[in-house]
Amino acid sequence: MGEITERAAVRRLHDRFGFGPRPGALDAGFETTAARLFGTAAEAGTAPPVLPVLGMAAKGDKEAKKAANKSRAGQELKVSAWWLDRMVAGERATEKLTWFWHGHFATSNQKVRSAQLMLAQNQVFRAQGRGSFTGLARAMIVDAALIKWLDGNDNRKGSPNENLAREFLELFTLGIGHYAEVDVFEGARALTGWTVRRTSAKPVFLAKRHDGDPKTIFGKTGDFDAQAFADLALAKPESAAFVIGRLWFRLVSATPPSAATVERLVAAYGSGRDIQAVLQAIAVDPAFRDSASAMVKQPVEWAVGLMRALGVRPSKLDDKTKLKVLAGLRGMGQVPLRPPSVGGWPSGASWLTTSAGVARLQLAQLLAKQASGLAQLEKSSARVDGVRVLLGVEAWTDRTRNALAGLTDPAQLIAVAACAPEYVVSG
Repeated sequence: MGEITERAAVRRLHDRFGFGPRPGALDAGFETTAARLFGTAAEAGTAPPVLPVLGMAAKGDKEAKKAANKSRAGQELKVSAWWLDRMVAGERATEKLTWFWHGHFATSNQKVRSAQLMLAQNQVFRAQGRGSFTGLARAMIVDAALIKWLDGNDNRKGSPNENLAREFLELFTLGIGHYAEVDVFEGARALTGWTVRRTSAKPVFLAKRHDGDPKTIFGKTGDFDAQAFADLALAKPESAAFVIGRLWFRLVSATPPSAATVERLVAAYGSGRDIQAVLQAIAVDPAFRDSASAMVKQPVEWAVGLMRALGVRPSKLDDKTKLKVLAGLRGMGQVPLRPPSVGGWPSGASWLTTSAGVARLQLAQLLAKQASGLAQLEKSSARVDGVRVLLGVEAWTDRTRNALAGLTDPAQLIAVAACAPEYVVSG
């Protein structure tokens, strides 16, 4: 459709590889912004919460079971609030990629029922999410939370459970049509032996449960184990384009990249399967600056971006307000650690339902009330443009400008502006 302005491209960098700009961040140039986002210096941030191992309630003890469920919910709240705070505080692409991989290797605590396991997985995404996809895939194939989520505990010699092997091929590394049923079955055999115990956040390999007989996967025969199964999947020529396509879908556009773009990105990915190199190649691809590459923000992206603009840190909120923030995200259909299925969250217009719109406005009002230093928005002559600059929006349509012009309360002005299409959509 056309190329966006330099300033809009800078905003897009912040939206796609981060969680939105802070006030004043759009004044930096594209190259300067990209260099900072893709920098490798360690991020400052609050330390992860310390989570004690929770015991099991005795069978039939309803009170103990109720107390255990309350403790689990409390631990999940701590992890979710801590992660949201990391997203708000982050200055590089690390947290956005942690979020991306959480949706790619989608794992829900609804079934895992262990904040410790979810936190351990989260730390793997953070540590390896911009490195080699080889290392990340190898880590995920034996990740404790993913093993529980996809029934790996039920996978043993003589009785293989295919769930993890199937999703690893279909959703994580290759895509539909690039493997056969025999590859799933034999892959499940390769994964036997890995299990998760209630008292540890690390998986355990039990040799007596492992099927050590030869397996034939993708036409190759050998005594393959979990790591070998991952390597075999990644070695398939279709894997690189599949992984790159998933990155593109979430970071650039729902319209697939052209064949020429795929070829360039696969070259950047290389034999080392370099995720960081692909991100940098995406940022300079012409399609990244195409006005048609607009995307509806996911609820978490929208909320974190608003908190960044307003200077609101989840770590500074009381527990009651933290719960209200998570309730608002739940009302919009997206809560960290709770993807709806192994396929991850939906995208695009799925986030624009009427009920989601009501929840969005309520959450915007809550967050706006937590902000400080909004006196400049009280001046009638500057408030509409003031809130535009605060939120990093390039321009309001006449319709939005007219809707905002009648609002005099700064918090209400911010709340309504944050729900305008110009902010809800990453243009």
